[in-house]
Formats: sequence, C-alpha cells, structure tokens
Amino acid sequence: MSSLDQDQHLLLSCRDKTTVSTDSSDAPELAKHPLCGLKLASHAVLEKAQQRGRLKCPKCGGSRMFFCYTCCSLLGVGLQEIPSIKLPVKIDIIKHPNETDGKSTAVHAKILAPSDVTIYTYPCIPEFEKDKVVLVFPGPGAVSVQDMMQRLLDRTDGSHDEPCIKRRKSEEVHGATHTAKNSETGTPDEAKGCESRVYPLQRVVFIDSTWNQTNKISSDERLQGLLQVELKTRKTCFWRHQKGKPETYLATIEAIYYFLKDFHEHCLAQEYKGEYDNLLFFYSFLHSVVNKSMSEGKHCKENNLKKT
Repeated sequence: MSSLDQDQHLLLSCRDKTTVSTDSSDAPELAKHPLCGLKLASHAVLEKAQQRGRLKCPKCGGSRMFFCYTCCSLLGVGLQEIPSIKLPVKIDIIKHPNETDGKSTAVHAKILAPSDVTIYTYPCIPEFEKDKVVLVFPGPGAVSVQDMMQRLLDRTDGSHDEPCIKRRKSEEVHGATHTAKNSETGTPDEAKGCESRVYPLQRVVFIDSTWNQTNKISSDERLQGLLQVELKTRKTCFWRHQKGKPETYLATIEAIYYFLKDFHEHCLAQEYKGEYDNLLFFYSFLHSVVNKSMSEGKHCKENNLKKT
C-alpha cells in the first residue's frame, strides 16, 4: 500500500468526522493549525467524495479517492467543483523514477494548475535556457527568492535593456501572460512594471523525490548552471516528515506554494492576497483529516492504557 493509499484509508475511517471546523468553539484548536488563515475554496466537495469512498480509475484501474495520482485525473469530483489556478510562471517538476506516485504531492499542482505545471520522470529533463530558469533546491550557492531576480538579470549581459514588449515577443517569454498583456495596452506605469513581473524568469524547476534520492537528479549535468533558490525560512507541516531531515525540507506542493508566495511579494512587488492558496486545496484537507485521525488514535491508545 502506497503512502497516499494509507492516507486515503485514514480518510475512509474518518467518513463521519469533521475536518477543519469553522465553529467558534474550535477557535483555540484552529489557531494552532499550521494551515489556518488560507483563502481556500470550500472543501465540501471533498467531504462528499470522502463519504462515497474510493472509485476505480478508468485509465489505470487503480482504486483512488478524489484523484488518480498515477494518471493525474479527477475521480468522483468534477473539474468545475475544484479551484483552477493561473500561475505567474511555468512550473516543471522532475520526478525521481523510484518515487512512489502515491507518496508525491506534485500531482496536486498538476491537477489544480494544469496549464502551468508539467511533470517529467527522470531521466527525462527538458532543455532549459539557463539564464531564464531557476532550480528550487537547497545548496551552498543557493540564493533567496528576494535576490533571485537580480541574479538572473546579472546573467543576461545587458540584454534586459531592450524594450520590454519587443523582448517578450522575440524571446517567447512564457508564464505571466495576464500581466504581459497589460504592458501592451495598459498605462505607462503598468508597462514600466513589465520588467520585474515578466522578465527574465520563465520557468521554475522542482525536484520531486525523497530527500535521500535527490542527489541523483540535482547533480545531473542538464541542471548544472541553473541558479539555485532556497526557501530557508519555511517549515514543513507534512504528516510524513522524513526522519533526520530539517523542518525546512518541504513537501513538493509546499515548496511550490511558498516559492510563488515569495515571488508574488518580492519579485512582482504586489501585496499577497491569497492568490495561490488553493494550491494547498487537497493538501490542507488531507493534512487536517490525517492529523485528526492520528490524534484520535493516540487518544484511544492512551485510554486503553489507562484501563489496563
């Protein structure tokens, strides 16, 4: 049984239990929740799907709940019932071949932002323009998101002095198309902001594997030369935290979310208002239910010990 299968088994055992309550009586407990305060779409659709239980994936035949993590497709949940997110940059995820599909949170990003997220299985790695792509991975030479854009600009050898609109068209910049359009028809202030909002970053690469398996991918020559970015101040709340690893080692969906949040504030220079919170739509639901089940299991065990 994969790790996500185990999580979904816990979901089945919690069918008649609430997840994250908004009742005022639960306020003290909710305040302790590491994911509280997110602007999320309603989890009601997931709660209903949880009541129905697992379904068979028509593509691979696997028994799944909410989505098939092998086929990246929804099950028992309509596309119109879940949030759809547009990201300011393209996301490429390089998945280790030995990484169990059911253990990965990368599928969350693919389902919730399908037009902006691509998952590759190593050794398949696309060709990158090294001065327009960053790798989110810790290391001695890694920089913060705040310093990332300047470091990328330094790599362009002055080419960023070209007109913003001309450069965007000639170099086929991908990602923030909704902001790029403003530079063509918007106000001078909007056009002035094009530099920081669109160029030079095109894509962001994440490695999806256990931390003990990451070296094989991170040391691949095709990723050498990419500017490395590290999320040094973020801590994981993953329920399957890897023993012996620091709290700053994030689950893939956490890393994507926190990178985009920092990118929005420090690179786009905009106030963050929850634009990417729904990337944690599935993650927050699983987190609340799995941890509730674990807590109740621990409480039950303690009661049994008292009776003996």
